Amino acid sequence: MIDVCLLGTSGMMPLPYRFLTALMVRYNGKSILIDCGEATQIAMRKKGWSPNPIDIICFTHYHADHISGLPGMLLTMGNAERTEPLTLIGPKGLERVVNSLRVIAPELPFEIIYHEIDGDEFEIEPEGMPDFKLKAFKVNHNITCYGYTMMLSRAGKFNVEAATANGIEKMYWGRLQKGETITTDDGRIFTPDMVLGAPRKGIHLTYTTDTRPTDSIVENAKGSDLFICEGMYGEKDKQKKAREHKHMTFYEAADMAKKAEVKEMWLTHYSPSLVNPAEYLPETRKIFKNTIAAKDGRTVELKFEDEKE
Repeated sequence: MIDVCLLGTSGMMPLPYRFLTALMVRYNGKSILIDCGEATQIAMRKKGWSPNPIDIICFTHYHADHISGLPGMLLTMGNAERTEPLTLIGPKGLERVVNSLRVIAPELPFEIIYHEIDGDEFEIEPEGMPDFKLKAFKVNHNITCYGYTMMLSRAGKFNVEAATANGIEKMYWGRLQKGETITTDDGRIFTPDMVLGAPRKGIHLTYTTDTRPTDSIVENAKGSDLFICEGMYGEKDKQKKAREHKHMTFYEAADMAKKAEVKEMWLTHYSPSLVNPAEYLPETRKIFKNTIAAKDGRTVELKFEDEKE
C-alpha cells in the first residue's frame, strides 16, 4: 500500500485557497516529497503530515514555484533535531541551486546527498523501501524539467506444494519469499523461482507538471493506477498560451491519460486565473472519463488489487 497526498494544486503562486503544487508519498515508514514551493510546509501541516520522516525530495525543475519552500523545510527538519541524511534529486545543477538557497539555512545537523540527473532518465531504488523504484524522465518545458514515476512491484504467491516437492525446509521459506537465494551447508542451492509463482500486478504512480505533451509521459505513465498531471488551463481559448509557455490544457492531459491507459487522472498546477477547475470537467471527461479536478489535500491509499474492498 502507498499513501499519496497532493498537498497543493496551484501553479505560479500560492493563493489563499490553493497552495503550490507538491506531492507527498509514504511507503514502509518512508516518505518522498516531489517539489517544494512556497507554502508547502503549511499545506503539509494542514494535512497533518510531518516533514520529519521525509527521506527524499525530488524536484521537477528549478522555477521558484517548485523549489522556493526548500530553505524553510530544511530549517524545520534541522530544528526537529533530525540527524538522518536527506537525499535530493533533480536536474543538473541541483547542488549549486540548493547551496544558493541555503544562504539562509547554512547549518544543518544532517547530511544532504545529491543525485543530479544528467540525461533523459534516472532510476533509484531507495534504501528501506523494498520492491520500490523511483524513476525520473525528461519532459518538455522551457527549462530542463522531469516527470517522476514510482513503481511498487509484488512477487508471486508462495507455492507450498512446490517448496515441499523441491525438498526445501520450512526454515528457508521466509527468506526465499523475500527474494533471497540460499546455499545450504551441504551445498544445495534454493532460488525464489523454485517456490514463487508469476509476479503479481504491482502499484504504479506517475506525476508530471510544467510540460507540453510528450511521448515520454505516455510511455512512463502507461498503465498507471494514478496519473497526476498538469492542467494549467481549462479554457479552450488558452491553447495558444499553453504552447507558448510550454504548459498543458485539461484536454491535452486527458488525451495523454487515454493513450497511456491509466486508471485515474488527477489534474493539478492550475493557473491562478482558473478559479473553478471543475467547471471544465464535462468536456475533459469526454476524452478521458476518470478525470478528477484535484483540490489541495486530496489523498488516496493505492492498494494491491487483492487488497481492495
